[in-house]
Amino acid sequence: MDATELAKELIDLHEHPRLVPPFSTRFPGLTAETGYAAARQLHAHRLAQGWTLAGRKNGFTNRGIWARYGVNGPMWGAVYDRTLIFAQHNHAVVSLAGLMQPRIEPEICFKLKAVPPATPEALSLHAKNPQALLDCIEWIAHSIEIVQCHHPEWKMTLADCTADNALHGRLIVGTPVEIHRISGLAAALPFLKVTLRKGAAVVDQGVGANVLDSPLLSLAFLVAILAAQKDSPPLQAGEIVSTGTLTDAHPVKAGETWSTDLHGFAVRGLTLNFE
Repeated sequence: MDATELAKELIDLHEHPRLVPPFSTRFPGLTAETGYAAARQLHAHRLAQGWTLAGRKNGFTNRGIWARYGVNGPMWGAVYDRTLIFAQHNHAVVSLAGLMQPRIEPEICFKLKAVPPATPEALSLHAKNPQALLDCIEWIAHSIEIVQCHHPEWKMTLADCTADNALHGRLIVGTPVEIHRISGLAAALPFLKVTLRKGAAVVDQGVGANVLDSPLLSLAFLVAILAAQKDSPPLQAGEIVSTGTLTDAHPVKAGETWSTDLHGFAVRGLTLNFE
């Protein structure tokens, strides 16, 4: 299918937020690949409007939630200067204005100091020995993504999600820790633990292994899929990559306070006040 008509709807949908039936029910032949093609046109429109690409987000890297959302694999989307928030002292006030059915996702993110090599040999090495990716990373931080869905009751397919910029809404980044300050990081990442709270109540818990077995392997997925998507913007040094939710995604609304605790290495939790 031609992704142009879908791209026009996406642009209008983000400029005038509302719920619409899933794209996959109205655009015959929509696949994850044509979804990405439509998303590239949304991306080009945003760049023309003065947005700046700040990084990427991986989605559906947590296999435990695939059945819940009716998807069968991970995906990626763009993070922009206008959607990126740096927490101050691990606290941030986050506006949910313009986001449809927002949900919270605790994650781990990396800042790239170099572009990971994407030769066939390097891609094979990333998958077998993700520690090799550490040479390309400047720092690690805890992040929280706020995702959104323009389809009623979060009913969609993977193709709907790739088209809609992988459901990205906001990315809040905590205090960075330089990679060289954490010994044994690659081995520790699968075992890190996160607790997600709404107010004082524990809502969910997760571990690093939930994310394609490790956040580093989630980064390896991104390197591999972008290597295969020659028309997508290539990774650049300085980008921030968030690797996917360690728990399920949970609805949030203005007036609520949510927080996370992390255990396993030097990165600390975040507190968010939504408005």
